[in-house]
Amino acid sequence: MKYIGAHVSTEGGVFNAVQNAVDIAAKSFALFVKNQRQWSAKSLEPSTIEKFKTAMQKNKFTSNLVLPHAGYLINLGNPNPENRKKSVESFVDELERCKALGLDCLNIHPGSHLGEISVNECINLVADSINYSLDSVKGIKIIIENTAGQGSNLGSNFEEIAQIIDKVSDKNRIGVCLDTCHTFAAGYDIKSPNTYKDTLNKFGDLIGFENLSGIHLNDSKVPLASRKDRHESIGKGYLGLDFFKRFVNDSRFDNIPIVLETIDATIWKQEIELLYSMID
Repeated sequence: MKYIGAHVSTEGGVFNAVQNAVDIAAKSFALFVKNQRQWSAKSLEPSTIEKFKTAMQKNKFTSNLVLPHAGYLINLGNPNPENRKKSVESFVDELERCKALGLDCLNIHPGSHLGEISVNECINLVADSINYSLDSVKGIKIIIENTAGQGSNLGSNFEEIAQIIDKVSDKNRIGVCLDTCHTFAAGYDIKSPNTYKDTLNKFGDLIGFENLSGIHLNDSKVPLASRKDRHESIGKGYLGLDFFKRFVNDSRFDNIPIVLETIDATIWKQEIELLYSMID
């Protein structure tokens, strides 16, 4: 079964994310557990935690269908030790917030070498940061998201993600979120049936579908291999509707959160309805 939703707002309190998901008929959702553009935030109040858990139970959302997203400032591969320490501390705080809310994972972009160290050195730092974080907060899974390849960011190719996973000590607590826009922008042609098949076979060989824990389902405003992170509404970008019909009928994406991050939140409900209507 497909569980399609969107990355919804938490304005007014993290518990409001649940109702915002309900309002667009989402069957899964993503959220930020604190302000994504700030290093720190005040602790979650017990009443806030209780309201979130109550809303989840009332609306029959289970934690495995929620894909929290880490803040944008965090760089687990930062070459500067002090800055990396700041990133790891912020990341651990977000893991603790997820655990307090009864969630069981946290999605993050791998990190960036900033042009100051090699890719391999950065991969080692990311893996070390993940291992430290997993040791610091038990019971939470870390989900690595593939990137579009912009700047000095890691994770635009499956090989780099596979190398990070290989260096993580607890393989049961590491997974991958595949972003369709990022995949296309990074140079993996998933638009035509044959290249779609080839790309996913490569994903399966290098990373493994057993590690696939979530999807960011987005069209791309930019062409193949542009290495730019520019999302577009469903069917209005370079991927087109045929890709999305193929995707929603692919059983390899059953039973995981499929989250829209498309650019117009006012049509998320219609986009979700459209995607479900494509299922044979």
